[in-house]
Parts: sequence; C-alpha cells; structure tokens
Amino acid sequence: MRPFLFLLILAFSSLSFAQKKLVVLGDSLTEGYGVAKDAAFPAVLEKKLHESGKKEWTVINAGVSGSTTASGVSRMKWVFKSKPEAVILALGANDGLRGLKIADSEKHLAQAIEYAQGQKVKVILGGLYMPPNYGKAYTDQFKKMYETLAKKYKVTFIPFILDKVAGNPKYNLADGIHPNEEGHKIIADNVFTALKGVL
Repeated sequence: MRPFLFLLILAFSSLSFAQKKLVVLGDSLTEGYGVAKDAAFPAVLEKKLHESGKKEWTVINAGVSGSTTASGVSRMKWVFKSKPEAVILALGANDGLRGLKIADSEKHLAQAIEYAQGQKVKVILGGLYMPPNYGKAYTDQFKKMYETLAKKYKVTFIPFILDKVAGNPKYNLADGIHPNEEGHKIIADNVFTALKGVL
C-alpha cells in the first residue's frame, strides 16, 4: 500500500503544479531583435513570475519580426494549439511605423481579441505609442486605438508597454527602435506589474 500511496501523493502534487501557458504575441520587440533569446522580455517575465511564486506559468515567446496586426488571428490559430490560458497581444508597432490606416489596425486587433475571447483565453492588451514625428493627429489616434479596444472588450490593459524605454538611448540598440537587454528588463517589469492579480 505504501508505494501506491506515494504514487498517489506524487500525482496530486504534479496536478497542483500543472503548467499554465501565457503567450506573448508580438513582433521584433517581443522576439528580442538584437539580444539573446533568454534576454528578451518574455523570458525575463517568466523568470519574474517564477520568482514571485507563480512557478506553474510558462511564457511562450510568439514574436515574429516585421509582423503587423493583420497577422494576429492567423498566428493565434497556430500558437493556440498549445492551449494557453492567457495571451499578451503586443502588435501594432509596425503598422504605425509604416503609417498604415489606424482604422484597419483597430479592426485587426479587434478580430484578434474576439478570437482569443472566443477560445476562452484571457487577453492582456499591450499599448504602444508612435514617435512625435508622425504628427499629433496620427499619434493621438494611435494611442486612443488601444484605449478604445481595452474599454470595449474589457481586457487587462498595459497603456504603454515600452514605458521608460522608448526614446531612451540607454535602453535601446543603436537603431533607436529595438530595446537592448536592459530595456527588455524594464519591459518585463512593466508587464509583470500589470499582471499582478490577473494570472
């Protein structure tokens, strides 16, 4: 009986530590362009979650350089095969940098949110800002797009995922766009703070 009892306890212990998956769906900012994979913010975020006691969470880096919001739903359909509990939607930077129509970007993000919610996957929306040289009208509308979506779909919202990083040479690579390792640490802090009480 003792070996059986031991196996039973072991089985219940493994259930209590069953892995939960958090997907970070983004572009090169998520992928970690220019830094090691384990230095990109999804990997740093996973480490922070584990250190905080949430060892059951695995963070999946689903960042693909050059991605726009138009790829959101199709990429979700692929990555959701892993049956995640939550997704951080961090798309839109390339839309803005290319000056794409905000109405189209908003429509694509809305479709991605609706798809995730239809799959019973919790959505965390990562907001982004555009540099001021894109003009006040465009930058204001771009910022408002995320705010509107977060309110409409009642999702957890990170107003500016690159807070304290964007525009600061200390935390970015020479291109001035992609975060360096220190920048990714700050992004992970921003996301981790927003996730408190959510996961």
